[in-house]
Amino acid sequence: MTNRNRNLAILGIVAALLVAAALVIVPGSPLSKETKLGLDLRGGIELVYQGRPTPQVPTVTPQAVDDAIDTIRKRTNSLGVSESEIQRSGRDQISVGLPDVQNAQRAIEQVGTTAQLQFYDWEPNVLGRGPDSPYAGTKALFQAAEEASEQKPKAEATDVPSGSDMTPAEADAANDSTSRPTYYLFGPDQIPIGPDGKPLRTGDYDPGSSCDEVLSDFDSEPGPAPEYAEGTACLDELKALGSGGPPAGSKVIEVPKGIVIVEGERVPNQPPQIKRFFVLEDDTELNGTDVKNPKAATDPQTNQPVVTMEFTDDGREAFARVTKRIAERGSKIIPPAGTPRDQTFQRFAITLDNEIVSLATIDYVSNPEGIDGRTGAQIENIGSFQETNDLAESLRIGALPIDLKLISNTQVSATLGQQALDQGLIAGAAGLALTILFLLVFYRVLGMVATAALLIYAFLLFALVKLIPITLTLPGIAGMVLTLAVAADANIVMYERIKEEVRAGRSIPAAISTGYTKALRTIIDANVVTIGVAFILFTLATAGIKGFAFTLGVGTIVSLFTAVLATSAILGTMARSRILRRPSALGVSGKESKGWRFDFMGRSRWFFSFSGAILAAGAIAIAALGINFGIDFESGTRITTPLERHASVQDVRDTLGPLGYADAKIQEVDDPELGSNVVQIAVPQLEPSEVSQVEQALDRDFGVKSDDFSSNSIGPTFGEQIARTAIIAVIASLLLISIYIGVRFEFKFAVPVLIALAHDLLITTGVYALTDREVTTSTVAALLTILGYSLYDTVIVFDRIRENVPRMPRATFSQIANRSMSEVFTRSLATSFVVLMPVGSLLLFGGDTLKDFAFALLVGVMSGAYSSIFIATPVLVEWKEREAIYMRRRRLVMEENGGIVPPFASETIGEADEDEAVAPRERRAARRAQRKRTAARPAPDGGAAATAVAPPPPPPPAPPEPEPEPEAQAKPERETNGQPEPEPAPRRTSSVTSTAGGGAPTPKPKPKRPRKKHGRR
Repeated sequence: MTNRNRNLAILGIVAALLVAAALVIVPGSPLSKETKLGLDLRGGIELVYQGRPTPQVPTVTPQAVDDAIDTIRKRTNSLGVSESEIQRSGRDQISVGLPDVQNAQRAIEQVGTTAQLQFYDWEPNVLGRGPDSPYAGTKALFQAAEEASEQKPKAEATDVPSGSDMTPAEADAANDSTSRPTYYLFGPDQIPIGPDGKPLRTGDYDPGSSCDEVLSDFDSEPGPAPEYAEGTACLDELKALGSGGPPAGSKVIEVPKGIVIVEGERVPNQPPQIKRFFVLEDDTELNGTDVKNPKAATDPQTNQPVVTMEFTDDGREAFARVTKRIAERGSKIIPPAGTPRDQTFQRFAITLDNEIVSLATIDYVSNPEGIDGRTGAQIENIGSFQETNDLAESLRIGALPIDLKLISNTQVSATLGQQALDQGLIAGAAGLALTILFLLVFYRVLGMVATAALLIYAFLLFALVKLIPITLTLPGIAGMVLTLAVAADANIVMYERIKEEVRAGRSIPAAISTGYTKALRTIIDANVVTIGVAFILFTLATAGIKGFAFTLGVGTIVSLFTAVLATSAILGTMARSRILRRPSALGVSGKESKGWRFDFMGRSRWFFSFSGAILAAGAIAIAALGINFGIDFESGTRITTPLERHASVQDVRDTLGPLGYADAKIQEVDDPELGSNVVQIAVPQLEPSEVSQVEQALDRDFGVKSDDFSSNSIGPTFGEQIARTAIIAVIASLLLISIYIGVRFEFKFAVPVLIALAHDLLITTGVYALTDREVTTSTVAALLTILGYSLYDTVIVFDRIRENVPRMPRATFSQIANRSMSEVFTRSLATSFVVLMPVGSLLLFGGDTLKDFAFALLVGVMSGAYSSIFIATPVLVEWKEREAIYMRRRRLVMEENGGIVPPFASETIGEADEDEAVAPRERRAARRAQRKRTAARPAPDGGAAATAVAPPPPPPPAPPEPEPEPEAQAKPERETNGQPEPEPAPRRTSSVTSTAGGGAPTPKPKPKRPRKKHGRR
């Protein structure tokens, strides 16, 4: 530590890193990089999809997800989004971030549409009512599904491609566009049930590929299952849901593999609730893989947008074969007299994701041999030029290898993003300023060193954020603010150790060296678990929380470097300077005692009772009031928008009533950045088109700035995944903590830690229930962070207990714990307080997301500081006191003290050696006084008359009678739990001190040993 070359080398490395960081941060420098902002800070759209199997990919494999990500990236590039954020989210989910994009509907259609293009020979494959009679009306899908469930695919000779050796049955199975049956869920009114559990009267219905998938929006609840419609499929799965399933009279219809329901082309003035469906045998002639060079163009005759395409060799052959068959079939039809010839033309259907986009006729007069496909084909009636161009791009890029189901949709306005960024930066600056102020006041010169280390840390971390680069999100800013507390905590642990050594009488250089060595192990123990929890969060959490977890983990590693290596090098360089000449420069005053003199273990029953009362109140609140889960867990849509004209809650409700959302949760929001009339609307999950309807209705009645309109839609599947990963993350964190504590200490130490952590989580949950605050993904991240911070203080206490056990071989475990607590109590308070300051800044200055996060942290950190001291340690004492060795010690102590156990032990090995160093200046002064007295005595030869007669020296004191050696000291005891107790050094009278009085211990006088006279023989 005091090696000058080592310290200078470390400072040189720090200086080099600061220069490199400056080159990354300062604009215009060679290594300069832009800060990559997330969607919540710059505005845009985030889409989360869940992959589902297709005929080509019957199982969603990691490779299929990677292929889908590549396809989505090409599609987003065609949207003009050059900085899209596309990444895997979980085993089968994909998160797509589109910065600066505000048209959610177009983004969804362009990015997540599977773009499965199918070509059907129309007339022979239409089942049910026939090729010209679709099922139409509000209940059309139910009628079509009923018909489809009764159909079976037929293996025909026409299913076998020319030149193929497949049987008709094999060929019929090969040309299916689905790989398994599909399932449709209808309510008692025969209207399909949407993701929110309500009838889906408008929009597209998405069937399931299994019973579990079609019922995934429902949770099992106790109680009998309702009566379902006769003939329903998935009856066992419906009954397993109990009273939580669909309403009575609902029906699940299974459509077998090989049969497909397609939606017909929309006709002019068709209402959105009216649908038209056909039932087809799923015999596709060719698909999207058989086309090439799709382009958006304009039909020269109609001036309407079309998509032109060419065929591959196999596609051209298949197209020629099917059109020839269609032409021949049409030519054989004999129409009634007077019927126009074109009424006998047969048709060729092109569907895109089971919706008919073109139903073209084959003129057998002009093309008696069909169409050879050399000139390609074109798709008409697509829609606008933009929609036509998007379809051409999707076909050009290729179909997704798997189906994608949209389970989450978040739209953030640019204004809200900028506001969130400003709030996050203000919270970070306030947290840094408060932390620096505390360190300067409490630690003085050491605080200045810590301030320098914190500034170095902030500079290096920001450079890493730019260099990696880390996408900076609002939770990521929270992680950076919290790592300030991590860095400050490491300094506090080190400084308190240094102050202890100074109080023990060591010189300042020696105190710095010893304190650093002793604190290093504690710092590593406390931070390893924080890094582990951050890793678990990063692995399991959603994209937003991943930013928090990553910055927390990286920030913790950087803080270890700055708070341990950099700080130690600075202190080592300053150790012998005049700045640190006096102990007061380190915040040590001569009046300070060695520790607190409070019987922590003796009052443990009061602490247990207090915690029990709080937990009981929280449990009652949870049982009576429940937990307010946000849309992250319950699913739904939340809309936040400013209104140009004032509107009350009832006014907004009246506007939403005609849309079917009269029961929406509406509240006014105080947000001066957005304006004076800001409302927040919470409704069941809406499709993007339905969100647009809400925006249009609000704009019509009150005026809405589209740039400031934000929405967040979470599907039940996504919410279920968040809940599942949250539980896994908590369990994994607890296992990691248990294993690490067991390895670093002993496994008995892990049980009190788990009890204390459960105590903190239950108290935080109870407070959320009492205050009716919403539980979100940020709350889960805060709860996991609480685990790390609660463990921080616990490790500090347990580490001191482990250190004191061999130093107190005759003390009971309660006495060891009391002494350890008295020594680290100030340190625990300081580390907890320094965490509360940045958390408080997040609560005061952060946005809504940061405030929810900070509230959970505030409650958890206070509960963690309390449980580490007053719960974990007393529980450990209660357990350890039952070991044979400590039961024997307790019996001996009670015999020596009249049947009671004093709170603090009266003897400690090696303490006298420490006490000899308590006041070195006093000893040096005593030796100087002795030399002066010796100089004043008369010369021994009596040659000169003395001016004063020195009194005769006092007689030597009689040596004290030797104390009997205790039985426990005569024969060292050994622990019975497999860990041998260190054998104490031989007992000396001078090494026994009294600590009961709370002041500095007073050593007993040493007996003089008689000198041996040596004579010559």
